[in-house]
Amino acid sequence: MKKILARGAAALAAASLTLLSPIASAQAAVTADHAGMTWTVADKGSDGTVHVGSDSVTDAYNGDTPATASLPVLCLRITNAPVPAGITPTFYIGWARGTVAATPPVQGTTLTSQAVADALCAQYYGEGWRTAEFHDGRYGANLEGSGGWAFWAHGYLPENTRFWTAINDTNANPWS
Repeated sequence: MKKILARGAAALAAASLTLLSPIASAQAAVTADHAGMTWTVADKGSDGTVHVGSDSVTDAYNGDTPATASLPVLCLRITNAPVPAGITPTFYIGWARGTVAATPPVQGTTLTSQAVADALCAQYYGEGWRTAEFHDGRYGANLEGSGGWAFWAHGYLPENTRFWTAINDTNANPWS
C-alpha cells in the first residue's frame, strides 16, 4: 500500500510540474520579450547642464531595450531651477527645472513598478529624487507647457550610456 501511495504521489508531482511548465514558460517569454524605453546623453553644456533624451534607438511606444538588460535609471530632482542662459526650452527639448543623476546599472526586470524605480532613485540620492519621465521637459513663458522626447537639466551623466527612463502614457516601461 505504501508503495502504491508513493508511486501515486510521485506521479501527481510529475503531473503538476508538467501542467505548470507551460505557465512558467509563458511568464519567462513575457519577461524575455518585454522592453523598456531608454534615453541617452545628447549634449553637455559648459555650465554643468546636460541634454538627455531620445535618439534613433529610442522607442517610446514599445520600448527599445529588453527588460533583461542592466542599465542605470535616469533620476530627476525638481528644484524649480530657472532656465540657464543659452537654453531656449521647446516642446521637444524642454527644461526639467532641476538636476539629473544616474543609479548604478539595474536589470529592468527588477523595476516592477514606477514606485520601485522611484524608490531606487531616492535610495541613491535622497528625498525628492524620482525616475525621470518622458514628459518632464517644460517650455513656454512660465514653463507651463509639458513637452516630450528630451530635456535639459543640471547634472553630470556618463556619455555613451543608455538609461531606463519612465513614460506615463505608453507601455514602454520595464514594468509595463
